[in-house]
Amino acid sequence: MSHPDPISVFRTEAAELLEAIEAGLMDLIDNLTDKDQIDAVFRSLHTLKGSGAMFGFEALAGFTHHCETAFDRVRKGEVPATVPLISAVLEARDHMRTLVETPNGDHEAVGIVLLAKLQRAVDASGSDEPEAVVEAAPREKNWKVRFALPDNAMANGTNPLPLLDELRDLGECKVFANRAAIPDLDTLNPSDLYISWNVELRTAAPRSAIEDVFIFVMDDMDLQITEEEPAAKPAATPVAKAEAPPAVSAPVAQQKAPDTKVPLAAPSSSPVPANDAKATKTSESVRVPAERLDELMDRVGELVIAQSRLSQLASASGDIALRAVSEDIERLSGELRDTMMVLRMVPVTQLFGRFRRLVHDLAHETHKTIELITEGESTEVDKTVIERLADPLVHLVRNSCDHGLETPEERIAAGKPAAGRVVLSARQTGGEVKITISDDGRGINRERVRAKAESSGIIAPNAVLSDQELLQLIFQPGFSTAQNVTNLSGRGVGMDVVKRTIDALRGTINVVSNPGKGSDISLNIPLTLAIIDGLLVRVGSGRYVIPLSAVEECLELSLEEDMRSRGRSFISLRDSLVPFIRLRDLFRTGTKPDPFQKVVVISTGSERVGLVVDQIIGDHQTVIKSMSKLHHDIATFSGATILGDGSVALILDVAHLVTEGQQQEAQLRAVG
Repeated sequence: MSHPDPISVFRTEAAELLEAIEAGLMDLIDNLTDKDQIDAVFRSLHTLKGSGAMFGFEALAGFTHHCETAFDRVRKGEVPATVPLISAVLEARDHMRTLVETPNGDHEAVGIVLLAKLQRAVDASGSDEPEAVVEAAPREKNWKVRFALPDNAMANGTNPLPLLDELRDLGECKVFANRAAIPDLDTLNPSDLYISWNVELRTAAPRSAIEDVFIFVMDDMDLQITEEEPAAKPAATPVAKAEAPPAVSAPVAQQKAPDTKVPLAAPSSSPVPANDAKATKTSESVRVPAERLDELMDRVGELVIAQSRLSQLASASGDIALRAVSEDIERLSGELRDTMMVLRMVPVTQLFGRFRRLVHDLAHETHKTIELITEGESTEVDKTVIERLADPLVHLVRNSCDHGLETPEERIAAGKPAAGRVVLSARQTGGEVKITISDDGRGINRERVRAKAESSGIIAPNAVLSDQELLQLIFQPGFSTAQNVTNLSGRGVGMDVVKRTIDALRGTINVVSNPGKGSDISLNIPLTLAIIDGLLVRVGSGRYVIPLSAVEECLELSLEEDMRSRGRSFISLRDSLVPFIRLRDLFRTGTKPDPFQKVVVISTGSERVGLVVDQIIGDHQTVIKSMSKLHHDIATFSGATILGDGSVALILDVAHLVTEGQQQEAQLRAVG
């Protein structure tokens, strides 16, 4: 059995810790006195430092140590949390990520600059008489610490040596190993930990500092901390046998930045509750590599195809026992599919959380006051969709902040609040998730968009376009209305990336903009890219799949109605005209229509179109297979699937067909 690379595991955990640090710092900006967030950031910094030292990332451990020390002073109330201090730690957090990704690079100069900035922020946050803190040197005390980690500590990745090194950092320290519990060689398990430790420590640090060393393993270990009388001399009273030599462990090296060290925290009499880590402990979980989930999803997809073939064979057979087994397999495969889909689902809060820092930085770059509001963070989407949506949303948020929102002076002159608002919202609608990026800025200048499109040759001069078609021009490659190229915009690349990514996700983009009031850009994305529920239809001799989430209703179209509608291609649906497309003509099947054709009404948002098919076969669990490179330019189809009899059915691209139907409607109305 293969074992995961420890360094890869550390990098994954470090990325999570860095995200938690950033999220906590962004929360602190909104409430600088939130003690829970201050403690959470400190714990994350402490864990990152310890884990970095454990896995040999000495530069990371040394750099993080200074940030941890600074935040420890905030945690103990010695200095207040301020915006400059949080900004300095945010920059330091970015440097920590660099140290994780490239630990062997030459980062010392950058680290010195960042630590100097952190030192200035701490000094500016401190009291007017910092010398008083230095002069009031705390009295050293003698402590006895006995601790025993659980038997499986080493197997679970907990190394006791960094714990001993942290105790040594607190002051004069003597360590004695208790080896009495080590069994005979015949019964010894190499992965178990049998040694406990007695430590005699002389330090000016408070009891809480000693407890902090064990803060993340305290729940599962045996820990005893006792204070000796001030006059008592340290006595070597190890629990181990007298002949047991002291355990020798090399202290973990830490990178030291000259003349930039943040002052160590003064003692505090308020101990950290021993059950602090337990309060934040959540339900147990197992970390699984994403590749294994993807592989399992592929197996589930193949199982669904095999189950479909079995159901078809059972339906054609008169064997009752075979039908019963087929029904059981269908039920179990359906439950397995649903369970697998849930495993792949993650809340969009993982995606939205990244933009708090982005908006914070953009506000500084553009000299604007920007308020970010997120809604529907609990909406869940397939993890693959989340990963591929990150870049498009970055471009859209940057575009809203740079192009959409005005400066505070312009907003006040227009009768708006000085602070601009950007709203990120998500909600589930059927088998899709709708993500909307809204702002209350100046809106899209349609005249400038048209002029730019005409000058670039994207559209002909004075071309007749609907409002939506005009607004969609902003997604054309190389299109930009920015007058100057900056590090934020002007090259016409970002919105093109958005369009191509959303198309690849089989999604659609809708733009609404009101001059002077702002813009809304909505992304409609399938919840998953692997398995969908589809409506299987027949057109001529071919079979096709329509995503069930886009189907509104099905109607019958008789041959007489079909002949009467020739030339106009509209059906009346509850006092409204809906354009329809004859798929037989579109696909050039060369077959005659069935006597009683069906119209499948599909929609994307508020736009609807009918698809004329010969037969509706029924629901079908569709395992999506990508089209080959030879067919990726065929816009009518978004993929293919394998049916129960082994034949291939193409999956219709709903967004493309709706757009084509609306264009057909516009042409017929123009002629009429």
